[in-house]
Amino acid sequence: MTTIAIIGSGITGVTTAYALAVRGYSVTVFDRHRYAAMETSFANGGQLSASNAEVWNSPSTIVKGLKWMLRKDAPLLLNPSPSYHKYTWLAEFVGQIRHYRRNTIETTRLAIDARQHLFDIADREGINFDLERRGILHVYSSKAEFDAASCVNKLLLEGGLDRCPVTPSEMRAIEPALRNQYYGGFFTPSDSTGDIHKFTRGLAAACERKGVRFVFGAQIFQMRSDAQGVLVHWQEGPLRNEHRAQRAVICAGIGSRRIASILGDRVNIYPVKGYSITVNLPDTVSQTAAPRVSILDEASKIVTSRLGEDRFRVAGTAEFNGENRDISASRIRPLVQWVERFFPGVCTAQVVPWAGLRPMTPSMMPRVGRGKRPNIFYNTGHGHLGWTLSAATAEMVADAIMTEDGGTPSG
Repeated sequence: MTTIAIIGSGITGVTTAYALAVRGYSVTVFDRHRYAAMETSFANGGQLSASNAEVWNSPSTIVKGLKWMLRKDAPLLLNPSPSYHKYTWLAEFVGQIRHYRRNTIETTRLAIDARQHLFDIADREGINFDLERRGILHVYSSKAEFDAASCVNKLLLEGGLDRCPVTPSEMRAIEPALRNQYYGGFFTPSDSTGDIHKFTRGLAAACERKGVRFVFGAQIFQMRSDAQGVLVHWQEGPLRNEHRAQRAVICAGIGSRRIASILGDRVNIYPVKGYSITVNLPDTVSQTAAPRVSILDEASKIVTSRLGEDRFRVAGTAEFNGENRDISASRIRPLVQWVERFFPGVCTAQVVPWAGLRPMTPSMMPRVGRGKRPNIFYNTGHGHLGWTLSAATAEMVADAIMTEDGGTPSG
């Protein structure tokens, strides 16, 4: 039986492990944390959102970024301090503007495919992750915002998404908790939300039932690929260990760039920090006042998800500040203030802040498939759509490995 080593137990690593396990592979997953889903898969915005498939490589993103540079509370914040990686990544990002249309349509198609895979997995394995299949509502405060969104909507429709414009009265019918006046919106009934951490931990348990081995607390300090396969060198405390597998899949989030470099590949991933707050809803007043339908507010770039009866997730911002995991009060404050402004009935006395580093490629497209060496594969760089795309890209990389093996796990 072919043995596979997977580096990373976030959403992409665990979905990859599952896809390979059901095909009959022997899988070992390595992660530096004690549990699965402890970094970017811990507390993201919660959206499974094909409607958010637009890539960011557009002139409007550049203009907004330059305009917001001096605002600490801006939705997109760029630390201007010198960094070779940051500025070369940004140069490649600008170079990808010419592929904006193609990449947006391709991401939409991939997201639609991924949603069904994820729902099928959850049903098959009985994973409870506070799933809400109520759709996602994008809201716009001005005609200019709505008109710009209409242009994006044409691309999403071309990608196969069921997304329609809605009037302010229709928006309030979709989500009665929405009180503020908006110019208009777009509604995607097939999108959904849930708790990524619960899902990933539940899927990791399902993987273990299928024989997948998880090695936690493992710091990968070296990897080597040769004719015999892949040798993973890892350290747990003072102890150094090694593991031999026939193939390896790198799903290490922002750490994928370093590991790829060790293996002779270039995977240009930059850590783009996102923030979230989880608002505990301690009483029926707050529970009634918080929306059930997921919302994306275009003006503030804020998304929401309802996680069961007593939790409300609010997330947003993109911060280009290197591998910095600090939780900045100036970035959390706008999320809390947004809740208090638009949903004043929600109590914000119990708010849990979080920040995570999204692994982004300059094209905003994930790196999926073989590396330079035939026994090295990648499934990483999903950016702001890691959860949305993970179930599909896991299938893609598992199929690629199976093709390499001649169609059987023991090839």
